[in-house]
Amino acid sequence: MSLAGESPLVPLLLTIAGFLLGSIPFSVLIGKMGTGVDIRQYGDRNPGSTNVLRARGWKLAVPAMLLDVFKGAIPVGYAWFGLNLSGAAIVAVALAPVAGHAFSPWLGWRGGKAVATTFGVWMGLTVGAGPTILGILLGVMYSVFQNSAWALILAFLAFGGFILPYYGPTHPEFGMVWLGNLIILLVKHWSDLGKPATVRPGLRKWFSRQR
Repeated sequence: MSLAGESPLVPLLLTIAGFLLGSIPFSVLIGKMGTGVDIRQYGDRNPGSTNVLRARGWKLAVPAMLLDVFKGAIPVGYAWFGLNLSGAAIVAVALAPVAGHAFSPWLGWRGGKAVATTFGVWMGLTVGAGPTILGILLGVMYSVFQNSAWALILAFLAFGGFILPYYGPTHPEFGMVWLGNLIILLVKHWSDLGKPATVRPGLRKWFSRQR
């Protein structure tokens, strides 16, 4: 019998731990290392690894991104593979790090956009399959659309077309994780989604030449 089966408190404690781990603003902390730079003063003012790249360079941006990924992957992977949590329990644990990152209490409930942590959560649930498919879809959408928010949301919607039929029959809770994850991403990118989903100029020229 798993530890989760012995105590109903385990899923609750893991959910709380996942939220708190997800809420740690690693990118902000790494940005302040040495020089005290606040990465939220750069680029889109988002407390994420992209602005670490802008402010401090790739040598600090890479570990910041990896920490944001693994703070999603570790608690979710432990719950899914280690404790065999399922149903509503794994849905809560899986969404907790994404919510913690997106609404960090350490940043006045104004956290990051939760993209890296989303990759981590799906790594925890599917190992390499989910992050690989999502990465490919993101690459395609980013190459097509200028607005990165639209590219992300459209890629994540398409990602549901992989998760739901492939995992849904055996793990229906994955569909609920995907839906909750989508809602958080929509909330965090809502203002940017007000801009049109314009195709990149190079593609527009290519399409016009095909007519």
